[in-house]
This record gives sequence, structure tokens and C-alpha cells, in this order.
Amino acid sequence: MAIVVNLDVMLARRKMRAKELAAAIGITAQNLSILKRGRARALRLRTLDAICRELACQPADLLEYRQDEPPEPPG
Repeated sequence: MAIVVNLDVMLARRKMRAKELAAAIGITAQNLSILKRGRARALRLRTLDAICRELACQPADLLEYRQDEPPEPPG
């Protein structure tokens, strides 16, 4: 996947546990874990807003785009 979620980095910078953040923004710890591991298929903007508000950060601090490298041609 080309979108990398850096939520664990921001949690470490803010010295906050994922469980604390989940409780503060009103989602389950399991759903936050899915997001943190980059396994989520979608992210509601209100959830992103709540995370940014709680961690005092910008969306770009949490989400990073990395272009997938094209496969090398056989040969």
C-alpha cells in the first residue's frame, strides 16, 4: 500500500498509549490498532480530526504517501 500510517510515531512523541487515545476519541482500541497497523480500508474524517486534535498534530504527521516501486521487467 502506498499510504503509510505513522500513528505509532505520534503516540510515542506524545508519550500516549493507543488505549488512552482510543478512549479519548471514542473508538475501540481494536479499531485504533487496525488503523495504526495500516490495515484499515477507510478512515472517517471525523476520526482523523479527533486524532489530530488529541495529539495536537496535522494529518500529514500521521499519513505519508510512498510511491510503490514498479516491478522490474524480467530479463
